[in-house]
Amino acid sequence: MQRTLVIMVKEPRPGRVKTRLGRDIGMVGAAWWFRHQTRSLIRRLCDPRWQTVLAVSPDREGLNSRVWPADLQRVAQGRGDLGDRMGRMLQSMPKGPVCLIGADIPGITRGHIAQAFRSLGQNQMVFGPAPDGGYWLVGTQRYGALPSGLFRNVRWSTEHALADTLASAGGCRVALLDQLRDVDTVADLQS
Repeated sequence: MQRTLVIMVKEPRPGRVKTRLGRDIGMVGAAWWFRHQTRSLIRRLCDPRWQTVLAVSPDREGLNSRVWPADLQRVAQGRGDLGDRMGRMLQSMPKGPVCLIGADIPGITRGHIAQAFRSLGQNQMVFGPAPDGGYWLVGTQRYGALPSGLFRNVRWSTEHALADTLASAGGCRVALLDQLRDVDTVADLQS
């Protein structure tokens, strides 16, 4: 079965990406940071053990962007809240283990991704928790349908995001990975 890593990326335009970080360092600085972080993360995580797919936003601009490597498959994230978009990405990938991450996690390595895929050998879902109550990775076996209520009633961008998502997973066997920090503010950059 094909292993698939989906990296959710946004076109790095000032005022569109990392706006909380932008309030601290300026919107141009936040877009610059995100552009370089994304490029570094993609280089670091591409691996022959899995197929890497970029889930892009905004759809048309992202599909045509020259920011990311041209050789990687791209799919449009589409409309809706974060849960709608993540659910669509997980469901649209080929059968087999799928892991989905954001592009704003400086500490992530190939080892973390390999561990997530290994965890899906014994569990239906895997999450990488973040210190702020959210998560940096969600993965699923994708041999069957996802839980019907997955990502429903999740309070996104709050300390409840992981707990709410776990509650929406409907009794699936779940593994938790190492805690990693995503970057939302200048304090996260200094951690």
